[in-house]
Amino acid sequence: MNYIVTAEEGLRQVLQQGEFPFAVMMKHGTMTIEYFAPQEVDEQTPHKQDEIYVIIKGRSIFYRDGKRISCKKNDVIFVPAGMEHHFENFTDDFATWVIFYGPEGGEGDEVESR
Repeated sequence: MNYIVTAEEGLRQVLQQGEFPFAVMMKHGTMTIEYFAPQEVDEQTPHKQDEIYVIIKGRSIFYRDGKRISCKKNDVIFVPAGMEHHFENFTDDFATWVIFYGPEGGEGDEVESR
């Protein structure tokens, strides 16, 4: 298993496969890291695990549980398992790492931010 991945490799894999806007880049235990670059519309649905997005490039509006926020390169977003969410109005170059982890149903309470 690779212990390091790059955004360039993620983009290459997404373009090579052509069918889905994501590529699984790393897996270990319950953790999966994907490169995600939606095109035109983000059609994702709620996931069974907690997840973290780390924006690689571009800008977007992020819809999460009825609220919308702006996000950009280097922002980090947490979404608990089962919560409705998606990206809207993203730039053509938008891409993000998605990190899924933990048990199905999530780890529990909402994460605290500082």
